[in-house]
Amino acid sequence: MLPTNRVLDEMKSLGLTATELGAPGFFSDDSGELKSQLDQFAMLMIGGFTPLVVHDKGQEKKTLEIVRSVSKKFVEIGATHFISCPVATWDWAIPKELTSDELKQMYAIFIEIDKITSDHGLVHVMHPHLQTTVETKKDIDAVVENSDVHWCLDTGHMAIGGQNPAEFAKKYAPRVGHVHLKDVNMSAVPKVLNREQSIMQGVQSGLFTPLGQGDVAILETVMALEASGYQGWYVIEQDTAITGAIPEIGAGPITAMAQSMQYLRNVVAPALLGV
Repeated sequence: MLPTNRVLDEMKSLGLTATELGAPGFFSDDSGELKSQLDQFAMLMIGGFTPLVVHDKGQEKKTLEIVRSVSKKFVEIGATHFISCPVATWDWAIPKELTSDELKQMYAIFIEIDKITSDHGLVHVMHPHLQTTVETKKDIDAVVENSDVHWCLDTGHMAIGGQNPAEFAKKYAPRVGHVHLKDVNMSAVPKVLNREQSIMQGVQSGLFTPLGQGDVAILETVMALEASGYQGWYVIEQDTAITGAIPEIGAGPITAMAQSMQYLRNVVAPALLGV
């Protein structure tokens, strides 16, 4: 990971005003220190991504304890969104098709997460994701039909799983509580989806691109959400993997991020304004 202050400074230079928590260790575990760091860069904290085992009855107690603990932490740091992700195991094992009982458990735990997070004043959204129990369009359809949980519409991960994010936005806009914008080189998907490459190897091989340079319907998704009256955040997730030396100031992930911002400003914003 790059130094936290460097990343926040680069984000601010690009015009970003808020962030998610990021990977463990990126921000201080001390809530006061974290808030001070955010204040230094005039940055708001939205919330964070929390992997949870929701289909396994034997993990229910641990899962809900984590939800309570993380929710409390989010309140301390001024966050608003709890983003859950239904992993197969705590160490992200390859998921297997869930049984009917496991599916019922997952739907029931979504309700419990909604209750806990709501009690803390947080918005709970569920994040479909590569290599989780909600990975494919089939998985997504099942959750939509059998649960009232709200969604983190991740354009990249939905597209990888075979779900057109623009179509999802048009059909289920009232269920969308948060958005992650991510573009994908779909030609790189099969190796990762077929478990021939890990997610990290996929990232290193160019699975994700700057917005507008991949195959995902970013513009159409945003336009569908805006037409529906969506009022939430759009978080740009510029997935990257630094494998060598730390890049010099002005180089590295900021380069791709700047290209994504240009796409939003030069293509998406004018389209929304009818220019």
